[in-house]
Amino acid sequence: MPEDYYEILGVPRNATQEEIKRAFRRLAKQYHPDVYKGDKKEAERKFRKIAEAYEVLSDPVKRAQYDRFGHVGPEQSVDFGPEGFRRTREAFEEFFGPSAFEEIFNLFFGEGRRTRTVSRARRGEDLEYRVRITLEDAAFGTTVRATVPRYEVCSRCGGSGLTPGTGLRACPTCRGTGRIEYRQFSMFGTFVNVRTCPECEGVGEIPEAPCAACRGTGRVRERSEITLEIPAGVEDGARLILRGQGNAGVAGGPPGDLHVIVEIQPHPIFARQGQDLWVEVPVHYGTLVLGGRIKIPTLTGEEEVEIAPGTEPDEVLVLRGRGLPGPHGPGDLKVRLKVVIPKRLGREERRLLQAFTEKLPLPDPPRRPHI
Repeated sequence: MPEDYYEILGVPRNATQEEIKRAFRRLAKQYHPDVYKGDKKEAERKFRKIAEAYEVLSDPVKRAQYDRFGHVGPEQSVDFGPEGFRRTREAFEEFFGPSAFEEIFNLFFGEGRRTRTVSRARRGEDLEYRVRITLEDAAFGTTVRATVPRYEVCSRCGGSGLTPGTGLRACPTCRGTGRIEYRQFSMFGTFVNVRTCPECEGVGEIPEAPCAACRGTGRVRERSEITLEIPAGVEDGARLILRGQGNAGVAGGPPGDLHVIVEIQPHPIFARQGQDLWVEVPVHYGTLVLGGRIKIPTLTGEEEVEIAPGTEPDEVLVLRGRGLPGPHGPGDLKVRLKVVIPKRLGREERRLLQAFTEKLPLPDPPRRPHI
């Protein structure tokens, strides 16, 4: 007959969740390796049963199934999955501390003393570099030469961090395990806290003779000249990622990346809206009335366009394809025509303008605006 989970935890069948949790913590403490005096295999077997019982009785659904059928499934097996593991771990660590559950599982379930799995090599840090370009550079693309302070691979040791002809040795502080155990004694027994070794940073090995040029890191600080290719049509604030152009890695690790942030300087006459450009061109009133040709500035020089007679002030002319390049083709240049009102007129100009105005038809009556 399978063992009764309530008997394993020593609680009645109507026990509350808090009583079940307390019983689990009490029994887990009792079979802690630093407290239990019997055989380790026996402690392991009992601890597994305790954890299994708690995993079922701490889950209301599984507990109800167990109370009804005497097991939690047709195969009478327990799915000690992520959720059950989480509850068991929380109940244990709530009382014994954040590292105690991992430590006791390592000791009970075969992992024992952790072997060194950490490498000395570390990936280099990513770097960020800002570059300012003109609107013309953004439109046509450009190449920028920049000086970037970064870590480069040490030329003396080739990035290993070791003096040529030497190797690694076991860390004397942690004796090659990469960790240090701190034992705490209390009325409940002895508790073990595990910390990463500060000398070898968890690697378990240190250089026999660190490279004098890089002090064992495998990299040195330099000011590197790099070439940045800025693509045509780049947006203001765009982030270009240059893979492997960041800091060199530690002890032969892979390099980081260089993030280039593009800042576009404000243009004196053009405003950008996506891939389109906007510009305002002053035009005399007579040109709007009679029509004519005016010169429009573009990024490649001036271009003449025809103004139709009777053009309204603030009308927008669109020059197709005169904007910035984009993934779906170039944008447009949008020209807003701003009428010029003379501030000062001579006597003859005033006479002619007055005579012209008197011959104009009356304007349309006032109308309700669209707000």
